[in-house]
Amino acid sequence: MTAWRDIGCGELRPEHVGSQVTVAGWTARPRDHGGLVFVDLRDSSGLCQLVINPEQAPEAHAAAHDVRNEFVLQATGAVVRRAPEAVNPNLPTGEVEIQVEKLQIISHSTPLPFQLDEENVDETLRLRYRWLDLRRPKLQRNIRLRGRMVGTIRRVMEEAGFVDIQTPILWKPTPEGARDFLVPSRLQPGRFYALPQSPQIAKQLLVIANFERYYQIAICFRDEDLRADRVQEITQLDVETAFPDVEFIYALMERMVQAVWSECIGVDVEIPFPRLTFAEADARFGSDKPETRFGLELQDATDATRGSEFGVFANAETVRFITVPR
Repeated sequence: MTAWRDIGCGELRPEHVGSQVTVAGWTARPRDHGGLVFVDLRDSSGLCQLVINPEQAPEAHAAAHDVRNEFVLQATGAVVRRAPEAVNPNLPTGEVEIQVEKLQIISHSTPLPFQLDEENVDETLRLRYRWLDLRRPKLQRNIRLRGRMVGTIRRVMEEAGFVDIQTPILWKPTPEGARDFLVPSRLQPGRFYALPQSPQIAKQLLVIANFERYYQIAICFRDEDLRADRVQEITQLDVETAFPDVEFIYALMERMVQAVWSECIGVDVEIPFPRLTFAEADARFGSDKPETRFGLELQDATDATRGSEFGVFANAETVRFITVPR
């Protein structure tokens, strides 16, 4: 580790009982019981409990009275087992705690605009204090999950012989599906760069240059109105390859999705995926992006209704229906 700490807060286990450790992190929750002071200390590895006893560490105990949420602390002490009634089975470090001998307040925190465990915080307030919002456990998990997913994608692509190549962000305007974000050139007044909506031209140039298998975790920009399915900046897996066939693309994407779900989320996904033609998806579900778990598939009644005097059926090219069980 470093001079600041020799173990992560979330790494403490029963096998560390009896050892002397130094930890550092952010105060998640201080609890002053008049005598003993308890502090939940958090770092990127997890959370552990500090116990400060006034008889064993009077100076540390005096300092602990000033500790508030999100103070940054360094603590040194012995790892001990918790009393049976104090064990927290929901915490990886819940069987142990640190009996603090030395406590240093590295950084103070002003009163927080909201508590990290507070629900229904106004989104504008969260965005104004984004660095604080990002300390929330859910966002921490999501961002770390994203990092693991990107690592898995890179491994699968490189095992398949693809090369990770970063293409320029400042690019020439090209006609695509939305407006470009334009960046004025300081050196050439009146001329503009465009932020890429995709690396389309650049990746095609790379394949022409004999980089037969290219990929990139690419940031793309689109100057368009925000909607539920439209944002101005996205990160996407971008792929280009020479001499492919459709089965190669299917197999590559299936392996990648299987690896991401298995390694990052712990869900086994069977491959190859079930496949539907466009015509079959339309006939069975009436959609080109069907929800196959729906179960209530369309049934064809065109022949059964042919010759019907009911106008809706008589004038219809096809008649399909859904059977709803009682």
